[in-house]
Amino acid sequence: MRMRRRILIHEHGLHENGCVKMAGASLLSRGIWVRWAATALVVCASCCVYATSSGGQDFDKPLSTIDEDITAFAFAPDGRIVYAVNRPFKTKQYDLEHDDVWIQEAGGKKRRIFIGEKFQRGAAPFTYSVNSFRWSPNGHLILAELFTTTVDESGKATDAPMTLVLDESGKEVKMGEDNVIKNASKPTWLQDNATVIYFTEALKPKVLFSFHYTNRAGAPGLVFEGRTFLDAVPVPGSNTDYAVERDRNMSGPPRLQKLEMLAQDDKEIATLDSFEGGLALSPSGSKIAYYIDKEVIEVRDLTAPSKFGRVRAGFGVFRWAPDESRILLKRSVEKKSGDLVWIPIPPLAEHRSGAAEVLVSQPTPEPIFRGLTFREFAISPDGKLIGVIAPGRRNLAVYPLPQ
Repeated sequence: MRMRRRILIHEHGLHENGCVKMAGASLLSRGIWVRWAATALVVCASCCVYATSSGGQDFDKPLSTIDEDITAFAFAPDGRIVYAVNRPFKTKQYDLEHDDVWIQEAGGKKRRIFIGEKFQRGAAPFTYSVNSFRWSPNGHLILAELFTTTVDESGKATDAPMTLVLDESGKEVKMGEDNVIKNASKPTWLQDNATVIYFTEALKPKVLFSFHYTNRAGAPGLVFEGRTFLDAVPVPGSNTDYAVERDRNMSGPPRLQKLEMLAQDDKEIATLDSFEGGLALSPSGSKIAYYIDKEVIEVRDLTAPSKFGRVRAGFGVFRWAPDESRILLKRSVEKKSGDLVWIPIPPLAEHRSGAAEVLVSQPTPEPIFRGLTFREFAISPDGKLIGVIAPGRRNLAVYPLPQ
């Protein structure tokens, strides 16, 4: 009897016949099964801590909950939430995962707009999970960034990003001749609600990226051709991005640039000492924050770029508070569980090139939700709500943003 093959995405990997697979190579064959087992124990322990602690928590009940195995979600400006639900299904030879996409209306009504099982790409076995969502400026279209794995006839697994474009009813929107944007990561909309700007890898693995665009008329192309970037963040309500540029040879320093996407104009804001990721624009667009190493966040005043401050926070994922006086940090990497803490923004002072060493603030983090851990979090566009996904079952709960 031929053994059924199981191909499931888990934390950007594969499970095949019960063994974790990454890009077609067994982790067990690489001799690191002990570390994998240890990680599993940590995850189990964190789930137990959550289950134990949550019974005694004294913060208010959530405003709403979605009891599903959620892989990604995003708030819309009008209060809706788009979210992806993990859905395994079976074929004759494989067990696969294709996320469904749902929308929760502002009043709480939920509707499934996209059935993942019906989404296919050619004859090869294909599995995916949604990595992130982004709403169009008019709130009628959705970009779903997918992490995909395809297995060829020889059994080799190939991982790749892909972006699916949907309207709010779940209908697939063609960008030119295709209903997906291949090899597209970090997609964003321009203000015309028809053009998508996205990253493709220029230096692998995920070191440098180049900007591309496509639109509903089917006119793909490069933006700032020949230039490469480490990260970028769009400015809401505009066709502008802030991006950190680095030359392809990685020989020069990283440079913070302001990029006008339609005109392809650029303005250099500052030369950075270093850059480690996490680029985040403040709600007013007047400040920008990023990691300069695995511990320290630098915050820069975009109206006076020589003014900046540094704070030791530890590596993780952070978002700005509405009043821009602090950031909310999840003390773990993306797609991993960690507690949420407020980190105050240090005073921003003038620093000239070649001046004395910049002092690094070392505040005491202020935990929220009594230090419980969460896998994902997001702050609503109006700054009033926070959505959190707990480890384990991965349900979504929405609360007023703690002050």
